[in-house]
Amino acid sequence: MMRRLTTILLLLLTAAVAVAQERHYDIDAVDILGTRSIKDIGVQQTKLDSLVLKETISLSMADVLTFNSSIFVKSYGRATLSTVSFRGTSPSHTQVTWNGMKINSPMLGMTDFSMIPSYFVDDASLLHGTSSVNETGGGLGGAVKLSTVAANNRGFGLQYIQGIGSFKTFDEFLRLTYGNDHWQTSTRVVLSTSANDFRYTNRDKKLNIYDEDMNIVDQYYPIERNKSGSYRDLHVLQEVYYNTGHGDRIGLNAWYINSNRELPMLTTDYADDTEYDNRQREQTLRAVASWDHLRTDYKVGVSGGYIHTSMAYDYLRDPGNGTMTPMTRSRSKINTLYGRAEGEYYIGSKWLFTATLSLHQHFVESRDKNIILQDGNKGIVGYNKARVELSGALSAKWRPTERFGISAVIREELFGTKLTPIIPALFIDGVVSKRGNVVVKGSLSRNYRYPTLNDLYFLPGGNPNLRSESGWTYDVGASFAVGKKGCYTLSGSASWFDSYISDWILWLPTTKGFFSPRNIKDVHAYGVELKAEAMVHFAREWEITLDGTFSWTPSINCGEPLTEADRSVGKQLPYVPEFTATVNGRLSWRSWAFQYKWCYYSERFTMSSNDYTLTGKLPEYFMSNISLEKSLQFKWADLSIKGTINNLFDEEYMSVLSRPMPGINFEIFLGITPKW
Repeated sequence: MMRRLTTILLLLLTAAVAVAQERHYDIDAVDILGTRSIKDIGVQQTKLDSLVLKETISLSMADVLTFNSSIFVKSYGRATLSTVSFRGTSPSHTQVTWNGMKINSPMLGMTDFSMIPSYFVDDASLLHGTSSVNETGGGLGGAVKLSTVAANNRGFGLQYIQGIGSFKTFDEFLRLTYGNDHWQTSTRVVLSTSANDFRYTNRDKKLNIYDEDMNIVDQYYPIERNKSGSYRDLHVLQEVYYNTGHGDRIGLNAWYINSNRELPMLTTDYADDTEYDNRQREQTLRAVASWDHLRTDYKVGVSGGYIHTSMAYDYLRDPGNGTMTPMTRSRSKINTLYGRAEGEYYIGSKWLFTATLSLHQHFVESRDKNIILQDGNKGIVGYNKARVELSGALSAKWRPTERFGISAVIREELFGTKLTPIIPALFIDGVVSKRGNVVVKGSLSRNYRYPTLNDLYFLPGGNPNLRSESGWTYDVGASFAVGKKGCYTLSGSASWFDSYISDWILWLPTTKGFFSPRNIKDVHAYGVELKAEAMVHFAREWEITLDGTFSWTPSINCGEPLTEADRSVGKQLPYVPEFTATVNGRLSWRSWAFQYKWCYYSERFTMSSNDYTLTGKLPEYFMSNISLEKSLQFKWADLSIKGTINNLFDEEYMSVLSRPMPGINFEIFLGITPKW
């Protein structure tokens, strides 16, 4: 399979180059040399193009990363929990920042990317492995940086887009802007609602067909609807920026979320959806204020922020008397205070020194109000904890010549009253050949991730004696870029990584009837990541772009067997695909644009023993989406109409066991941008 997917990528790139040569009459390749930022010495990162974010306006960042990166996106269904993980690690090993502030849940340690609309993201970067140490600690797999930028408009601006799609889905997008020489303001609103009642073939059930004598003569898989899966998500983002024009910039970003989602039934559920209500509600406010002072040879910046999240989960069921009875009433509140100070100092063009200090003070209250106690009465179980997280880093970057650079980072972190050992990282890169702009990179680091509050204090099961997870990561890679201005470009990269993680935290069943976390695994994750991109102007006003990714990621449990029956040692970790791949193609002509997206995940095991049983693994799947867009320009407004087809070939697939996913579905978008 690895050979087949690699061949596909090579054929696509070869075809793109062949077209360029055919249409441009054998134009010789020329080197594309740009100034390599001293900040990015040795860094392995994936930057998502702004065009990618704009083209996927109706999607969450989970969908964007699925089709545009080599990392694994684990989804529990349409508009449900979606997490991402790098290089065979877990979602809690991925750190996520928004405008510099970490937005990982202090309770769970991970981020739900289905709750991040791509319409709210102007800049997105993925820092793989060691490179995450430049941004924050704890990213044993990597980090995702999300940010917004000033609109840079003059006068008033408005954009409105209405989307209508399958399963009674309605998406609305609104943006109001105002700008002048000093001020830039922007208000963005996203409202998404859907009955989300798609049909699917339930292959976890078999129904019998009987003859007149009630003998079973045949069986079939029933066609069912996604029950209890409706949702309503509202997002509002307010931004205000002020530029003095003399090197000082002030910014304020406030993002409000109001979500009401039903949790869909499993494919193994036989209950009627009218007999219960399974619902999750969330209100979140994230706000960041920042000030940056820029001069020719230095920069100073400070920022402060606040996060409030209130989440409620209710499970009500009819016991048979016609009255909905609360079975679970879970409530959690998170308040986080954030502060950050950073500085950069340049000595000529060869040296850069940086220092950062960030603080996150968490206050968490978690309660389950419907726990049945041993005496038969209902009680309240949970925890109320506060924890400070302090992270500081110093770095020195040196580029003595145009072709060589080296960087060293030292980070130290405090969790509560416990300090992690020093987190060191070393990066190096060099231009091997100016012809083709061939650059070789290498890096290594040690990293630590402290247990989450649920790991430590969840009742029942929390383990306050857990140790921090730790790991060493090594990277080496090479990249190239060639092309001719106005004709074609071709670039690509390949990297090898090797990671050893000790004291991996895993929740395991206990003899008391509940799960509890333990430091039980040593994991060896290694593999290859490939990226390639080609762009060709093969005729007047015609342009085609192709890009693809591929990763091979064995992630092996190398710990000691827990019992004689433990068959997990030497096996791939559950829900970690060994192979992933993506291909994107875009063909544009004048005001028309056609896009094709394809992604692939290899089989994933659901059990640590890697058993090939009916429920022991999820089969591989391929996913294809297409879209066609037409832009219309008038004196009074710009209009656009776009049609999309998701899951073009009606693939049957699951990302998580017993969680149904939709087949082929459609959506149409109408947009208007008035000209004042």
